Amino acid sequence: MPKPFHLAINVTDLDAARAFYGGLLGCAEGRSTESWVDFDFFGHQLSLHLGPPFATADTGAVGEHKVAMPHFGLVLPLAEWRALADRLEAAGIDWVIAPVCRFPGEAGEQWTMFFRDPSGNPIEIKGFADMGAVFSR
Repeated sequence: MPKPFHLAINVTDLDAARAFYGGLLGCAEGRSTESWVDFDFFGHQLSLHLGPPFATADTGAVGEHKVAMPHFGLVLPLAEWRALADRLEAAGIDWVIAPVCRFPGEAGEQWTMFFRDPSGNPIEIKGFADMGAVFSR
């Protein structure tokens, strides 16, 4: 695995963030104070601080969709991606883009899903059948 990244973003409610990232997404909670909490975001350090979330605009052209920019997320092996997609679907997540395959049969074929956390932060999760194809052209 590559070296873990660290991302710090703002959220409006730490309890809602804990329920979403810890409960729904299954991320283990790390250190925290009254104003921030760390999560193990699938092997990466995600720090959530109380404050206004970053502004986004639907300017990212992805196929026929416009997606929020900036956004963050991760890439998972397809089986893990499918399990997470099923868990989110069962929880009634409000999809920005429901789980779908992009670039079928092409180099870089991938599955993707877009949704927002309770503070409105946009998240994209990608799934690859072949993790070696993540950077394929």
